[in-house]
Amino acid sequence: MLALRLTRTAHLAVHLRRLLVAVASAGTGFLLLSALGYALSHPDTPGAAALRLAWCAAPLAAAVHLAVTVARTDPGTRPRSGLSAIGLGPGRLMAVSATTTALAAALGSVAALFLYLQLRGDLTGGPPSGRVAADALAVGQSLPAPAVLTLLVLVPALASAAVAHTLRPRDPRPTTTAPRGYGRFGAYGWGKTRETFGAYGRFGSRTTAVTAGSRAEPAAGSRADVAAQVGAGGGLRTQVSDPRPPAPTDGAAETPVTTQTLDPQPEPAPEPAPRPQSTTALPWGIAVLAAGLTVETYTGNASTAPTPGTAPSAGVLIGWALAALGLALAGPGLTHLCGRLLQAARPGALRLLAGRVLMEESHRIGRPLGVVAAVAAAAYVAATVYDGDGPAFGPLATLGALLVAGCTVATLLTAAVAAKHARADTTDALLRLGAPPATLRGAAAVRTAALLALFGPLTLVVAVLAALPLDH
Repeated sequence: MLALRLTRTAHLAVHLRRLLVAVASAGTGFLLLSALGYALSHPDTPGAAALRLAWCAAPLAAAVHLAVTVARTDPGTRPRSGLSAIGLGPGRLMAVSATTTALAAALGSVAALFLYLQLRGDLTGGPPSGRVAADALAVGQSLPAPAVLTLLVLVPALASAAVAHTLRPRDPRPTTTAPRGYGRFGAYGWGKTRETFGAYGRFGSRTTAVTAGSRAEPAAGSRADVAAQVGAGGGLRTQVSDPRPPAPTDGAAETPVTTQTLDPQPEPAPEPAPRPQSTTALPWGIAVLAAGLTVETYTGNASTAPTPGTAPSAGVLIGWALAALGLALAGPGLTHLCGRLLQAARPGALRLLAGRVLMEESHRIGRPLGVVAAVAAAAYVAATVYDGDGPAFGPLATLGALLVAGCTVATLLTAAVAAKHARADTTDALLRLGAPPATLRGAAAVRTAALLALFGPLTLVVAVLAALPLDH
């Protein structure tokens, strides 16, 4: 009920994004049902039916990715202060977001089922319509209910599971402590810092705090009361006092207790900033991309060109999937690198602002940019292989291509809008400090041009390498 109430009271932009999730789920469900209909119509070719079902993995992954991005940008399920007191902690909000995503995807699956039955003529009782009827509608055969239910539940289940995994509550990273052992002066316990060699033998500065221009010197032969204390910073401090202090003279102020600091420890240096997570996956992304191109090249050279009406082999599909995964993994690192390159060679205010924003937003827009680059490379390959002399590009393939392209572009735009809202406070602060709006618009243009200059040639190179084995 809470998920339905939050869905009903959401803003129009949130409803539009959820409608996109429902449309993506409907398209993916229709493609899955079409693969089932092809398997029922051609029982003698199970390999071709399995390949059609495998090709549905691309729109399925695109729809799930869009659902996760929409759920992350939903303001209604964002953790805020005070909600835990009424039972809406991070775990409950995660469950509400996953339920909302499942409802939107389930609505799309139901729409896909009604459309499929309408094209088959089961709802109206008339003849089937459309070019899809021959291969994918399985006219005259009864649809197995368990298979239909499994295929239609696939998109809502995967989308809600991915949202729950992405938005799961994460505990704060535990602080690292030194191993238990013997500390200062043989004290046994858990030490916060580790002693280094020569901690008590180094030559430090000895300072004495003296006030009123006088210096306290203990009387000859008197014993000083030495109290050794260990400060919080690790320095050994010694307090020296005389049990028989001299009487103050006329015009002389009373001498306070003298405090000596032996071997004072400097203040600890600030911890280095953690390495950005967006750059750690860059080598893995490049490795996966190279592996995908290798697999696609090997399987493409080993097999013949696709005949009309058929799709490339399963090995080519695996190679393309690995290449797309590699670009998605390398996207944040490449975006972060683009921001660093913008700030190289004595940057001005415009390039410095654009580069800093790219580095800050690399974890938000980097992965959608990598996915868009992969889809653009796949579109180039499809345009090269599926030309006038190549295999036929049927309506189902057109639907799948439009679905994948639309989901990836919608994901990128949603992530870009979320990044803009995240830096709204910074933008307002810059405007209050006197930054002209033209500078902010110029920084946005510089960021866009830099991303196009980096991802454009990379996409073209990957597309040419992927299409080379198939163009024979």
